[in-house]
Amino acid sequence: MTTQSSQSPQPLQPPLVPLPAAGARLAAMGAAVATFASTFLAWTWTDEFPGNLTVTGYPGGLQVLTLVGSVLTLLFLLAGLGVRGLRWLTPGGSTSSALMLALGTFATTWYTVAAIAWQLGGLANLEPGGFVAAVASLLLVLSVLGLPADMPFDEEHPPAGVLARFRHVLKAPEPGPAMVLPSWAEVLLVCAACGVGLTVFTYGIGAEAEGFVGFLILTGFAAAGAYRAGLMRRVSSLTHKYRNVALTAAFFSAALFPFTQDSDAYTSVAVSILIFATVAVGLNVVVGLAGLLDLGYVAFLGVGAYTAALVSGAPTAALGVQFPFWAAVLTGAVVSMIFGVIIGAPTLRVRGDYLAIVTLGFGEIFRIGMQNLDGQSGPDLTNGPNGIPGVPDLKMFGFDFGESHTILGFELGRFANYYLLMLLFTAVIVMVFRRSDSSRIGRAWVAIREDETAASAMGINAFRLKLLAFALGATLAGVAGTVLAHVEYGVHPDGYKFVHAVPPNSAFLLAAVILGGMGTLSGPLIGAALLYLIPNKLQFMADYQLLLFGIALVLLMRFRPEGLVADRRKQMEFKEPDQVDAPTHGGGLDTKTGV
Repeated sequence: MTTQSSQSPQPLQPPLVPLPAAGARLAAMGAAVATFASTFLAWTWTDEFPGNLTVTGYPGGLQVLTLVGSVLTLLFLLAGLGVRGLRWLTPGGSTSSALMLALGTFATTWYTVAAIAWQLGGLANLEPGGFVAAVASLLLVLSVLGLPADMPFDEEHPPAGVLARFRHVLKAPEPGPAMVLPSWAEVLLVCAACGVGLTVFTYGIGAEAEGFVGFLILTGFAAAGAYRAGLMRRVSSLTHKYRNVALTAAFFSAALFPFTQDSDAYTSVAVSILIFATVAVGLNVVVGLAGLLDLGYVAFLGVGAYTAALVSGAPTAALGVQFPFWAAVLTGAVVSMIFGVIIGAPTLRVRGDYLAIVTLGFGEIFRIGMQNLDGQSGPDLTNGPNGIPGVPDLKMFGFDFGESHTILGFELGRFANYYLLMLLFTAVIVMVFRRSDSSRIGRAWVAIREDETAASAMGINAFRLKLLAFALGATLAGVAGTVLAHVEYGVHPDGYKFVHAVPPNSAFLLAAVILGGMGTLSGPLIGAALLYLIPNKLQFMADYQLLLFGIALVLLMRFRPEGLVADRRKQMEFKEPDQVDAPTHGGGLDTKTGV
């Protein structure tokens, strides 16, 4: 908790908008209520704009996001007044967090108004509710800017200029000591956080293109506001303290997702996200823990998929055999592991850029090799560029994954069946990663990643452990590939390029690990979900997809190089000690010793 001198307390930073503090807070609360009320009015007169914004009496479409943003802003403003039951929302300060939420509400509302005017041909297509929402959200931001900042400023070196003062207002002090709660209440908070995550994901995956853009805007500002309020750190502390409970609640919440869907339209996207995320976790073993830059990792996914297709009994499969699925999974995992050892044994003695070039070459060799095994350029094994279509649906213990089934009164379709199966594999792979990370071998991998020469001097067999990481990562990717072959009814060599418009591919897998946070458990899962879901929802921006993707990565490397979910070691590499997140309960590194 930030302390001040008892002799001469430092004055607070004067607000950007010259309003009395009490008046500014009252105006902000009134603007939040007005913004909330505007969502119950019609914003446009025609239903040509998606989301049903023509109805008076209840919100719809993007109005729901404005409503949520205004409610959250009002809650944080009330928390700043010390209202009982809400003080736990802002352990790190209320002004900076309320400002981020007000900005998110403003941006979402004005984006909606601008989209209506752009698509329908002018502001004349707005109903009074749209104008009320735009004005009220603007007044909300201006009123919050009139609140005193959370952090005191240095009288000798005050921030000069409006931009510097604005950045100072966004600063928040370190969260104070956590509220003492009984264990059952902390466990309930962890479960509630998982439930919120499920709700946010369900809404995002079901949003249309225009609604998804607004969803991204509000979610981004809300996450920043929760972080500046210290709420993220509190939740992270609890999930670290009750790690097993958090993992169980997270997977239970994920298992409920198919039961929230009326059709398989969005469940098909969810199962692809799970496959992509699971492969990213496997790559995180290689890149995040061992520090080996692998640019051809998607090839191991292809090895598992082709192996499963060849032993699936598909009419076009050259082997003409049909293994039970458990045997196909083991076969795909073992073959992928063998490929990992074969590729890693002669190449892992090189480091850095040289290893990246070698793995990139392996990825391209695999894809070209699968194209040439067509009976003309090589043995007739993979049907060449035509791939192996017609892979049948799985059948295990009399359960046909290709048919719909009614469970607890809910009808689950084909993709829901595969989603639950893939979730089980994800749980196993997450357990393998977690055990590896906390083991003696995992600590040796981290030592190799930080300084291979020093690790070798301390007696670590760097080559053997790097080969083990390579083989383990390849095995995990092969397991995911066996499911992928059945989900997509076949395999095709063009699906395993280094870079492609549609993930998974090596570039997007590596980006998912870096975006989410190397060396963390949840980072690659979040990064893979974002990188798969955003291109899927914003297909109207396909011509500019790679450009926007590159810009996003540049901004990420500038403002948060350690990734969305920060590993403490990475934070210490990129940031000053006072900018590193506080250690969580029962773990973390000391900012001085690094232990």
